[in-house]
Amino acid sequence: MTNVHRIDTNLTLDAGYRSSSASAAEEWQSFKILFHGFADLPSAFEQFTLSPEFKCNGHRWCIKLYPGGKRASRTGCLSLYLRLCSGGYATAPHEVSILDKYQNVKHTKKGTDQSFHGGKIRGWKDYSLRSYILLTENILDDNGTLAIVVSINRKNDSASPFVPINTTFVPSNPMSSLITSMLLDEETADVCFEVGSADVHDVDEAASSPVTFHAHRLILKKCAPMLASLFGSYDEEIVAVSITDVKPAIFRHLLHYVYGGSVPGKEMNAHAKDIINAADKYSIVNLKLEAEAAYVNSTKITMDNAMDNLLYADALNLALLKEAVMDFLAENTEEASERISFSEVPGHVMKDLLVAFSRTKKTKQDNQGDNNNFTVMRVNELRMKLDEKGLNVDGSREAMIETLKGSANEFADDDDSLEE
Repeated sequence: MTNVHRIDTNLTLDAGYRSSSASAAEEWQSFKILFHGFADLPSAFEQFTLSPEFKCNGHRWCIKLYPGGKRASRTGCLSLYLRLCSGGYATAPHEVSILDKYQNVKHTKKGTDQSFHGGKIRGWKDYSLRSYILLTENILDDNGTLAIVVSINRKNDSASPFVPINTTFVPSNPMSSLITSMLLDEETADVCFEVGSADVHDVDEAASSPVTFHAHRLILKKCAPMLASLFGSYDEEIVAVSITDVKPAIFRHLLHYVYGGSVPGKEMNAHAKDIINAADKYSIVNLKLEAEAAYVNSTKITMDNAMDNLLYADALNLALLKEAVMDFLAENTEEASERISFSEVPGHVMKDLLVAFSRTKKTKQDNQGDNNNFTVMRVNELRMKLDEKGLNVDGSREAMIETLKGSANEFADDDDSLEE
């Protein structure tokens, strides 16, 4: 699964940001997009958030935001792009501005007569320092919301008039929330889990008896086959199995995810490692990858924890965490060689370390030609390419590379090929 996070965003059509003259306002259309909880958006390198789509000049557009930066961006910079979501071809002079909470423009970048093809992006890999947004007073509002205004020139395509989006209210599809609400519904459930921590010293889970979670065999078969397999093929009306190696609170997150829900950001960060362990044990792959990303984002790699994290990542095939450790070691080679013992490191891990060394030596110019060199690709890039092909995104770097090399159907590079 790609690291995409779509947010509920208020979108305002407003032509007043560019000029007070009527003629100028008529030539430009502006869209204000609110990125709620900016500080909590996925911010690992190459993770991005897509805004809702909006329409201008007969085309559909959105903003693609990388809070933690994109390929070849400077450390600490966020990357921001305008993306053509619809098919066809368009030329769209545009501007993207950051507003403060008083609606004053604080930072602006301009795109000139740039051409777009369907699905492609144009923008800036070093749009702004993330710290500038987080630390500058009054950039974020009191709720932590970042306001961005996108202005597109309409005169450039007069044959395709502006079409306002969401002019008619249509309720969203309720099916997903209805399925999620079925979790723990005892009346319709046909299986249940009795979950209790086997660790009697765990004061956080000091329940006197196991916690019962009712579920549905059919949903488990489709979404969590390993959990479904615990019940065998019994025909009893209600079948119960005991789970003693996962805390009830973590198992609740696991089941909620299986039923189409999500783990709140604070809970994910606080319990990332427990969620990784449970999701890995029961093959809830996407949840495992989300928890791994949260763990990497919330964990500072140091000389004291680098080896523990490396061995943990290797044991559970946490390629993103392993890459983070390898990057740290490659950037601190002298100190690492003096303070860290590599005697317990499996031999196959050294290949990852060599890749990290190779990557640190490459200049940005060198990397521009590596779009099809799987060996030096970052984990996020490998996972994105696997997901595009409908292939398994879990596994070690070596396994992902072999899967990509063995795939008969090679698709075109992702929509970042037109970035500025």
